[in-house]
Amino acid sequence: MIITFAGHSQIQDSESLTQKLNQALQKIVPQQEKVSFYCGGYGEFDALCARVCRAFKENHPMCELILITPYITESEQKKLKDLKEKRLYDDIIYPPLEKVPLRYAISRRNEWMANEADILICYITHTFGGAYKTVKFAQRKKKPVFNLAEE
Repeated sequence: MIITFAGHSQIQDSESLTQKLNQALQKIVPQQEKVSFYCGGYGEFDALCARVCRAFKENHPMCELILITPYITESEQKKLKDLKEKRLYDDIIYPPLEKVPLRYAISRRNEWMANEADILICYITHTFGGAYKTVKFAQRKKKPVFNLAEE
């Protein structure tokens, strides 16, 4: 099972959102099933999801946390090297986006994540922006979407 996340770069009340995400994972993730969490690594919601998933993995050893990077620029390579050294993620994946212009790389990466995922957990409070577009893409692909803003 693959679970991915989409949310606004800035969030309100991260403590409450952390609890909601924890509760959602407890409901969704089967106890002994292998689950891959795909995280984007940009913005407050992505950081919160990565923290919650790291903590969740402590009691669910079959889970793995994977960073999905939108591009491999020189500055991005330095960031990825630091993340590997700190062992914050179990793996880092660069989807097949070589021919995508940099300005579209994040939105195309988000679409790739949504397409690969079995479930998308989001935090959407308004109907514009990249996270909203990602959710709409997932819905068109008939993926189950759980919006923590509505919980």
